[in-house]
Amino acid sequence: MAEEKGQVFALVLAGGMGSRMGGDKPKQFLMAGGKPVIIHTLNRFLKHGGFKKIIVLCPYEWVSYTEEIIKEHTGNSMENIAVTAGGQSRNNTIMAGISYIEDNYGICNSTIVVTHDAARPFINNRIIDGNINTALKYGAATTAVPATDTILYCPDKKTVGSITDRSLLYMCQTPQTFYAEKFRKLYNRLSAGKKEQLTDATSVFTINNFPVGIVQGEMYNFKITYPNDLAVAEEYIKRGIV
Repeated sequence: MAEEKGQVFALVLAGGMGSRMGGDKPKQFLMAGGKPVIIHTLNRFLKHGGFKKIIVLCPYEWVSYTEEIIKEHTGNSMENIAVTAGGQSRNNTIMAGISYIEDNYGICNSTIVVTHDAARPFINNRIIDGNINTALKYGAATTAVPATDTILYCPDKKTVGSITDRSLLYMCQTPQTFYAEKFRKLYNRLSAGKKEQLTDATSVFTINNFPVGIVQGEMYNFKITYPNDLAVAEEYIKRGIV
């Protein structure tokens, strides 16, 4: 049975340093279409308008800079947006976001967090709404698209060990959405070793045998990771594709 929807917060995860992109500036702060990538992402969440607060989590040393560019490029008075320091990993950053919510607004069992990569600037309302509704149904949701290429399992990293049926495989995107308190309780149950192994937020639920619903993503909801991704994003913005 679905739980009641409580306050909904967006956690925009801007903690990555973008080492694969090169340069000395995190990828979420690189320019695309005349604005930093993170501004395009935030504008999508501001346009949605369904959040108690949009919380940006970034490295401590980038907090002031992030606040400055948000004010400069959105004209936002920071009434809808807060910027705070994240953690050393994705899940630690989410935990920092949950602590921020608890300290400033309080948390109950029906508080929902929509977590999204700052470097995925082409999120849309359908995906956001789908995440919230799916989290209400299952307790947790992830965005994903069906795999379009055959996936090879290569345990020795040199030869093919097996080939999995592609129709059963999905490529994970964000947002990933769940009840904040449930995530915190499940995460705190894990050993330090288990926590270090996790690269995905909703795996906190799956390894504890809780269901995670899938929301259909979009191929254009890609994460800017490499220089060619930035070029594609620039073209999308230029042509108004999404």
